[in-house]
Amino acid sequence: MSTALPVRDLPVHDLVCVGIGPFGLGLAALADPLDDVDAVFLDQADGFSWHPGMLIEGTTLQVPFLADLVTMADPTSRYSFLAWLKATGRLYPFYIRESFYPLRAEYDEYCRWVAAQLPALRWGRRVTGVVRVPAPDGGYLFEVTAETPDGTEKYCAKHLVLGTGTQPRLPAVLGDLGAHAGPVVHTADYLPHREALAASGSVTVVGSGQSAAEVYRDLLDGCGTGPGEYRLDWVTRSPRFFPMEYTKLTLEMTSPEYTDHYAALPAALRDQLGREQRNLYKGISGDLVDDIYDTLYRRSALGREVPTTLLTDTEVVAARFDPDGAGGAGEYVLTLRHGQLGTTAEHRTRAVVAATGYAAQVPRFLAPGLVDVDDRGRYVVARDYTVDGDRRIHVMNGEEHTHGVTAPDLGFGPWRSSVILATVTGREPYPIERRIAFQQFGLPTSRTRTEVAP
Repeated sequence: MSTALPVRDLPVHDLVCVGIGPFGLGLAALADPLDDVDAVFLDQADGFSWHPGMLIEGTTLQVPFLADLVTMADPTSRYSFLAWLKATGRLYPFYIRESFYPLRAEYDEYCRWVAAQLPALRWGRRVTGVVRVPAPDGGYLFEVTAETPDGTEKYCAKHLVLGTGTQPRLPAVLGDLGAHAGPVVHTADYLPHREALAASGSVTVVGSGQSAAEVYRDLLDGCGTGPGEYRLDWVTRSPRFFPMEYTKLTLEMTSPEYTDHYAALPAALRDQLGREQRNLYKGISGDLVDDIYDTLYRRSALGREVPTTLLTDTEVVAARFDPDGAGGAGEYVLTLRHGQLGTTAEHRTRAVVAATGYAAQVPRFLAPGLVDVDDRGRYVVARDYTVDGDRRIHVMNGEEHTHGVTAPDLGFGPWRSSVILATVTGREPYPIERRIAFQQFGLPTSRTRTEVAP
């Protein structure tokens, strides 16, 4: 514990949250009407923005509109998606559209609308340190230091919420390429580089899941047509282009009961299940898979050639830049290895889009020993989303390895926020469902209730 005294003039907040993604924003919206919660939310960005590099026109969420920031905790909230539709005059058009799945751009705009109404949000604050300091009345507080364009700010709080979420993950084999021929970008940065990708002459999408499919589909219409035509390839180490599984009994795995079950399993088994359950939340929309096929069929009708290849069970194991390739313009050479055959081949391209996912990290601004970590440097997350022995540091979307498929699920975010607010307040401001599934996970003698209340 730091021996420095807290700044006496600072107000003591009930909680400070670092990071304002959808989960942090949802927590802020649910905390806003609570008289017994004094909260501050910090983010280094200038304002809310949700995956701006992937706001491709026409793309939708993979979850229904009920999976907004607040509804699953408080259906009466003034910060619901339906409230935004009403406020913007789009409720009836959305009703007539007859689809549960909002456009991704709509969801982003909805979140911006909510953010504009919450006075607890502090943008342009880059947190550089969090330490424990003695409290005036005994015990300790968390002192959070943030850098702003105008200087340094400090905040004190009884509880700390880590909402820094996940960051784009670029494999070292691709990260070492640099940007010699054309762009080498993660899907998180796709839209700002789309024109440069198309102008490169050949683009290879590496990875699987919805983001890879959306980028491939977005580039497919312009592939091999007209001036500035380009080649488009898709390489994934997944054994197939697997769809997201939407069957209702499977969706019950996004439940308190299954999270109870998953969190109680040994760590090695959880890691194994995490790999095996990819199709539950990392698959591709079935409609998008069909649309890609139909587009390829239409484009190839009457013997026309579409300059594209789709490779499954294929991993990029090495990559280099060849300055003499592509007629002296330079190109990337990817070494591909087929999983079943064990054979390798070289693939040449002038641009790469990496749909290689995101990973959670323990922030460097935390003082050593502040949170519990495992032997792989990951949070040790208790069932109530705390990562310290005193149950005063909470994590959001950093617990996939301990809590499973509910960690990144937008629809489960309000439930997690309800648990955090219950711990902070010592009461249950929003009812916490303990059992919602028809099925039971484990044998009848297993624990079936969720023990998360304070």
